[in-house]
Amino acid sequence: MNSHDPIFTEPRECHDCYKCVRNCPVKAIKVVEGRASVLPELCILCGRCVEICPSGAKKVRDDLGRVRQLLASGARVVASLAPSWVGEFPGLSREQMVAALRRVGFHAVSETALGAQLVSASVAEDLTQGPPRPILSSACPAVVSWLQKYQSERACHLTPLLSPVLAHARYLKAHPDFAPAEQLKIVFIGPCIAKKMEADQHPELLERALTFRELRKLLQAERVVPSEEKPSGEDRFVPEQAEEGALYPIAGGMVAGIRANCAIAHPALMEFSGLRSIESALDGLEELPLEESLFVELLACTGGCVNGPQGSSRSGTARKRRAVLSAAPAPSVAVPRPRSALDLAESCRAQPLEKSIYRDAELREALKQVGKFSESDELNCSGCGYDSCRDFARALLAGRAEQAMCVAHMRKLALKKANALIRKMPSAVVIADQSLCIIETNQVFARLFGRPELADANDQAAGEVSSLNRVVPFPNLFNSVLKTGKDILDRDLRYREAILHGSIFTIEPGAIVGGIFQDITRPSVQKEQVVKKAQEVIRKNLETVQKIAYLLGENASESEIILDSIIESFAAAELPEGEKVQDPHDWKRLYRS
Repeated sequence: MNSHDPIFTEPRECHDCYKCVRNCPVKAIKVVEGRASVLPELCILCGRCVEICPSGAKKVRDDLGRVRQLLASGARVVASLAPSWVGEFPGLSREQMVAALRRVGFHAVSETALGAQLVSASVAEDLTQGPPRPILSSACPAVVSWLQKYQSERACHLTPLLSPVLAHARYLKAHPDFAPAEQLKIVFIGPCIAKKMEADQHPELLERALTFRELRKLLQAERVVPSEEKPSGEDRFVPEQAEEGALYPIAGGMVAGIRANCAIAHPALMEFSGLRSIESALDGLEELPLEESLFVELLACTGGCVNGPQGSSRSGTARKRRAVLSAAPAPSVAVPRPRSALDLAESCRAQPLEKSIYRDAELREALKQVGKFSESDELNCSGCGYDSCRDFARALLAGRAEQAMCVAHMRKLALKKANALIRKMPSAVVIADQSLCIIETNQVFARLFGRPELADANDQAAGEVSSLNRVVPFPNLFNSVLKTGKDILDRDLRYREAILHGSIFTIEPGAIVGGIFQDITRPSVQKEQVVKKAQEVIRKNLETVQKIAYLLGENASESEIILDSIIESFAAAELPEGEKVQDPHDWKRLYRS
């Protein structure tokens, strides 16, 4: 665990579920002793593991303490507020939101959407220049990280521009209203975990990144209720209110903004959201014949940033989308927005991960560890969290997975152990289903009831061989346990010339029942029963003796109390007037004398 990483695992709270492995789009998880931890070098910070972890073991680094120190230091701290806030805090006016943030200590509040507009203008200009080519948006840091690490051959198609939040930070630091730039501290606020990575990588621009959940904690700690704020004339976004950049948090918002306010009549603009959809959409991108450049907006969260991992909810997309569209100012006359003089260049170089290549023989050896000896054994059920048994084998060889993660293997192992235990038990054992078809039994049971063929069927479906109705003379007892759920324990049953001591019990209510029997007429069992009965007699005799001793002691104590009271009453009459006996035992000595 490293709490310095934006996402980390609390090992004590992680419990053998592997749900994060199943849901992580890049399998950036390592399982050791049943506990799953995030591998930061593989993670793209999409936040999926944090969202779905049932025990809350996946944590997001809390930067609230650092930000509160910053606010208390007297520094000029400006909040870069993501435009998705309108879906997170429905019903609030812009002025109330700004007033609330200023109340908790921010010097001013600006919209991240201003940076988005700078990026849109640069993209619009790039679309009309150069040869036809695919251009992928670099606005989403999770998508950028995914392309750099896992689709490195496509990283060259990313727009070589800063993300909207970093462009916004550079814009504010260059703005004359916030000079001198070195005294300005900028804190991003939004639903995104990956923005914390951007802050770590660019501390010269972005001091910290807070999530909406951290913002709610800050408001609560300072006892600020945004809906109760009464704004003043100074409670407004600075240096100005954003326009088309306010559409960025919804899927297709960047494309709509480029078309609306950048006067681009370019038809080749597309958008895809959700990593699975993006992966599928980009398949065959390089082979696509292009007459003009193709721009593709890519957002890691399905539906856009309004469904970011650290928002209050990833549902209600229609409501949040409508809130964003309603809050965005009406577009002005569509004239090309001039490209900013600011340097927004950012290298999006590929950062390919080193991939271990395993020979087929190595994969087969790894699969044998989980009982898969042929291709027919490879179920590809994804129970372990990996898409195929071969992927799981690669994770085993890389030390990121454990054999216990294979559900099919562990089930077979458990059945083998249970079957071995049943076969080696000295008592007769049978397990049957609700139709009294035999599921499992042992040789002792088969011999006891004269059905040796049952013992030969243990490796098959024993129920196909026989039914308890044709094997035991008391199937009604099994039916009774199945119907009522009441176990029949320690019952003596006569069977031919023998007496069977047995118990019939529920394994799965109304579905599976089990029975254990002993022939107590056999000499070895008789001897065992005699010893058991003798031990029981000894135990009962000891209990009786203890009770007698207790009653005698109790009776003697009560008798002494009664006699003492009699002695006291008689002796008091014989004392001289005004004299008292100090020691109660003197009554006895006085009376006896």
